[in-house]
Amino acid sequence: MAHGENQFLYLTTWGWKSGRPHEIEIWYVELEGKHYAVSEGGLKSHWIQNSMKNPKVTYRVADRPIAGTARILNREKEPRLAKEVTALMKAKYGWGDGLILELAPSG
Repeated sequence: MAHGENQFLYLTTWGWKSGRPHEIEIWYVELEGKHYAVSEGGLKSHWIQNSMKNPKVTYRVADRPIAGTARILNREKEPRLAKEVTALMKAKYGWGDGLILELAPSG
């Protein structure tokens, strides 16, 4: 990991049943102004389920709050981007397999 680079992103999704905010600490990478997190649990992860039901999320990187939208990256339709994100995750953390969630700032 590069010196001074943040290791974690703090993602807040809203519970699709409860409507309450849920914040998680997760590994991430940044690419072309967007942030990417990988779910080892795939579609079973609650934060993935929440973001699928309500793609409006907030997240913090280096204590900088960002309002944005989340979407699952389609590895078949976006193979180049998926390969880049996976390579960045593996370079930063030594791991990168799983379901990729793209976080894009609003506006």
